[in-house]
Amino acid sequence: MKKLPKEIETERLFIRVAKPGDGVAFNEAILESINQLSPWLGWVTPRPTVEDSEQSCLRAHERFLRNEDLMAFFFLRDTGDLVGGSGLHDANWDLRQFEIGYWGRTRFSGSGLITEGVRALTHHALEKLNASRVFLTTDDRNTASWRLAERAGFQLEGILRNERLDLTGRFRDTRVYARVSA
Repeated sequence: MKKLPKEIETERLFIRVAKPGDGVAFNEAILESINQLSPWLGWVTPRPTVEDSEQSCLRAHERFLRNEDLMAFFFLRDTGDLVGGSGLHDANWDLRQFEIGYWGRTRFSGSGLITEGVRALTHHALEKLNASRVFLTTDDRNTASWRLAERAGFQLEGILRNERLDLTGRFRDTRVYARVSA
């Protein structure tokens, strides 16, 4: 069985697994960006404390060590600033499939950094982990998310109508995107 990556570098980013001690930086990035993230990401409500964020990092690192899931952070190579996160989630090693998710820190919006990181993780999954499929789902109303998916080379497979409830309890339409091995 292949192993999830501990770290990846791109032109501008150092991408690495979340680990113990990352809670402060993670919490700071989330709280700075909470207004943009809270309509779409349930894990930012209620507002996480530093302790909550540290526990998330600890649990994520344990899952990484078991080769089950990769919660990754994107850091600027030149400054070390945390710009966002992503991951290869719910690893299905039998089918070689991963779900990818992502979020960005507000002050870095529009810089292309999250797209760069998502491309790198997806490339690693397809080329190094021999993934057959990397996919994501997003609320149809979250245009920033699905446009990023398209910029990162994902293809829209379909829109599932009234597929799940949004964070306010209303039905939402869900876009499904994927990149598959050639």
